[in-house]
Order: sequence, then C-alpha cells, then structure tokens
Amino acid sequence: MAKLPVDKMRELERRFGEIEARMSEGPASDVYVRLASEYAELQPVVRKIRDFEKATTEVAGLKALLADKATDREMRELAEMELPDAEERVEALEKDMQVLLLPKDAADEKSAILEIRAGTGGNEAALFAGDLFRMYERYAAGKGWKVEVLSASEGEAGGFREIIATVSGRGVFSKLKFESGVHRVQRVPDTETQGRIHTSAATVAVLPEAEEIDIEIRPEDIRIDTMRSSGAGGQHVNTTDSAVRITHLPTGLVVTSSEKSQHQNRAKAMQVLRSRLYDMERQRAESERSADRKSQVGSGDRSERIRTYNFPQGRITDHRINLTLYKLDRMMEGEIDEVVDALIADYQAGQLAQLGEQQG
Repeated sequence: MAKLPVDKMRELERRFGEIEARMSEGPASDVYVRLASEYAELQPVVRKIRDFEKATTEVAGLKALLADKATDREMRELAEMELPDAEERVEALEKDMQVLLLPKDAADEKSAILEIRAGTGGNEAALFAGDLFRMYERYAAGKGWKVEVLSASEGEAGGFREIIATVSGRGVFSKLKFESGVHRVQRVPDTETQGRIHTSAATVAVLPEAEEIDIEIRPEDIRIDTMRSSGAGGQHVNTTDSAVRITHLPTGLVVTSSEKSQHQNRAKAMQVLRSRLYDMERQRAESERSADRKSQVGSGDRSERIRTYNFPQGRITDHRINLTLYKLDRMMEGEIDEVVDALIADYQAGQLAQLGEQQG
C-alpha cells in the first residue's frame, strides 16, 4: 500500500482551520459562498484525517502499555484485547484516506453535458438512444439533479437520432464521466415479426460543463450562421430564422441549436461549444499524462464498446471491468449506481496502484 502523504494531511487540516476562521468573520456574500464550497469539500477529508490520527494515537498508547514492564496484569490483558480492533480500525481508515487523498480531477464537481447519438441499427438504434436518455434522466432525478434538453433530433419510429442535454448538480461529472463510449443493445425489435434478436448501438459522450472562466473563445475564432428551424409541420413550424450554427474555426467544431428563440439558441450553442473545447483540452492533457497507462476505465476513447444491454436475458455487462449484472430492467429505470460505483472503484484502484509503483 502507498504511504500516506503526511505533509498533505497537515496542509489540509491547516487550510480547513483557516476557512473556518474566515467564515466566522462574516465575509462578503460572494466570498462566503466560495469559502463554504471549499469547506464542504474539505470537511469529510479532514474528519477522516482526525479519526485516523485518533486511532493511531490509541494504537500507540496500547503498545506503550504492553511494552511497559510496570503495567499491571489486568491493564495488560485489557490492552491485548483492544489492540487488534484498534489496529484493524487504523488499517481501514488508512485505506479510506488513500482514496480521499488521491489527485482530484478538477472537473469532478462540475455539471455535465450529456450527448447521446444513435449508431448502427437504424430505427432500433434511435429507440435505444431514447431508452438510454430516459435511464440517465431517471438516475439524475434520483440524485436531485436537473436535466435540461439543449437540442434533440427525433427518430422516425421514436427515440432520438441525437439528443444533447445539460445535467446540473454538484458532482455530476464525477458520477457520469465513465459513461462515455459505445453502448450496444441486443433485443427483439417491436417491428420484428419472427422474434429474431437484433444488435444495434448508441454512443454516449459526457463532457464537463465549462464556464467562461474555464475556456476563452475569441470572437474572431467563431462563425455564427442563422438558419430557418425545421418543424414537424402544420401550425408548429417555426418560420423565423432562429436556428443557430456556430463553427469554431481553429478546430472545425460545429454546434447547432434550433429552439424557438435565437438568443437562447446562441447561448445554448456557446455552452456546448465551450464544454467540447474544454473536454478536448482535458483529453489532450490526460493523454500526455498517461500515455503508458493500461487502464481502460477513464481512457476517454469514445469509439470503444463499453457496455452491452442484453434484453432477452435481462443482462447488462460492462466490458471494461468484466462486470455482469442480471438487473437490466431496474437499470433501465435509472438504478445504475452499482455499475457507476464499480467503475469509480476500479479507477481509484488503478490510481492507487500507480501511486504505489511511483513510491516504490
């Protein structure tokens, strides 16, 4: 096991005390909000540090009693009984601390942009894209997150050819970031008369939502075109030039938004563009940092098939961590925590292993 970074623990305790003192002084509201956010982030870590320090002090005290020849028999027996439990507590706390003190992804606490696109499989792929969106929508509702659709292109038989939405809340990206990749479905389509199982796919991309301070977009680097929005027909056709297409000239990225308000479309398209550029920068930095990393989880390769949803057998398999669960119906209702938590745990285990190798 990697050694605990004692200096970092001390620094976190010092910073926590400093924040507490500054908050008690009644600073300006904007400063208070920023301090409160950092306080909430540090509190569980510092609480665990203090529990660890208390447990290690207890172990040291028990060992000192046993080493002291003047300790009477009754106290010695009591110390011998309590020591194994105390040592076990230290070991458990040490493992918790290892995870809490791992380098943090700066984007983890952010909201996210969720993009789902139908892949191979025609109408069935669009229906599956719709099923995936509903799965994430229900998962988000269970977490108290807000989902807002930015743009959607419906499939001919239902579902979506493409749907882009924001998922807003604290720590959204940390939970959803490993969902990026190709999701494959195996099931009998409603239109299949002979009961044959079809395989189709949809791609999911989860991007950390970027603020203006995260990424600067220069006016001269973008071209904005307005277009006539397409409608379903009849009185609902939007005949004004309200749809917006933004092209980022240096990268060639193109983002469109086609709701009724041109002003909202421009804001939404810029929101997606910022997030895609921010994600590109994160992916580039991640590739440079971990060119030799073997772990697939978190590799960011969105062309990789990551998961299979087998409806006839009620089975879901995540291929990156070889996890198979027979809970497909519940997962499609948004109960995906078991897979999400397993992916996070696997990623953290890989980080700990790397840390141990570096220290070794």
